[in-house]
Amino acid sequence: MESKKEIRKARGITHSIFSWKTYGMFLLLTVFVCSCSLLLYGSILHRYTGAHSEILLPLMSIGNMLLLAFLICLIDGIRKKITIEKPVHEIMEAVECISRGDFSYRAPIRHQGKRRDEFDMILEGINQMAEELSHVETLQTDFISNVSHELKTPLAVIQNHASMLQSTALDEKQKREYQKIIADTARRLSGLVMNILRLNRLENQEIYPKSKRYPLGEQLRCCLLNFEEKWEEKDLELEIDIDDLDLFADEELLEIVWNNLISNAIKFTDPGGTIRVSLHNEDGFAVVQVADTGCGMDEKTGQHIFDKFYQGDSSHKQEGNGLGLAMVRRVMDLVKGDISVESRRGQGTVFTVRIRLSQ
Repeated sequence: MESKKEIRKARGITHSIFSWKTYGMFLLLTVFVCSCSLLLYGSILHRYTGAHSEILLPLMSIGNMLLLAFLICLIDGIRKKITIEKPVHEIMEAVECISRGDFSYRAPIRHQGKRRDEFDMILEGINQMAEELSHVETLQTDFISNVSHELKTPLAVIQNHASMLQSTALDEKQKREYQKIIADTARRLSGLVMNILRLNRLENQEIYPKSKRYPLGEQLRCCLLNFEEKWEEKDLELEIDIDDLDLFADEELLEIVWNNLISNAIKFTDPGGTIRVSLHNEDGFAVVQVADTGCGMDEKTGQHIFDKFYQGDSSHKQEGNGLGLAMVRRVMDLVKGDISVESRRGQGTVFTVRIRLSQ
């Protein structure tokens, strides 16, 4: 651990409020103030009582002044050492550790409850900042690891089947099968790359929603029709309860939300199941619900479904890449909306989106 002098030197600080030079200046200032105070007191005493100011001369001797000033400085120095210098050093130490990238460092909090002072609040804020930075660093590391894995898997599939296609022992049926696998994997890889680029754009660029008034009910119906082939393929029953509401928001961004929610509902609902999509006005908010009778999820899964690359149900992993709901969450932040999920294992899932009709 670096000393206070080393930290000050590294920061280019040549002066400290706790140096002996500072205390010496304070000592001289105290002598001056005490002398002026006694002179003023003697002047007032002589004016109103006629007493001679000579009685103050012994008190104003240099030795007495220095002793008095030294005692004052000593008491003040001890007070500063305990109440100011130590917490300031702890703050400097915490900031130095975090600036070096050590986000695991936590500064000790001296007081708890009602005894907390401003320094304790600063240290708590620094600890909270370090915790948030640590979380961001973990997410960044996981993101890179997941991207590498998600890209590596389909590329390996394409490479393996492309190599097998070069074999002369394959018949036409096997060749068509391998070609289909390569084409499907390439589409999945393309979708992954597109979603990564979209998510990067949503998270790392300054995006200002281009809000306009448009028919939300019509948009939901169009999104459902785009998936007609998929829900007919699984023989799903579709229940629609959509009111005709106009919404003032970014139509293009919200289309990402509806497409992802509907796609997930179809993906996780078994053949013959039911999907329900509703839209109503509740106290000035457009409330959209997408419910399914699919496999559902437990509470732990529900807490992570909006994380990048998180896929709670591995049986459907080949159908997605775990980025859709991360994009949904980001879009909801941009349009100042809210999304929540209710689900139980084996009893389906309900996503609820709330957006103010007039922003």
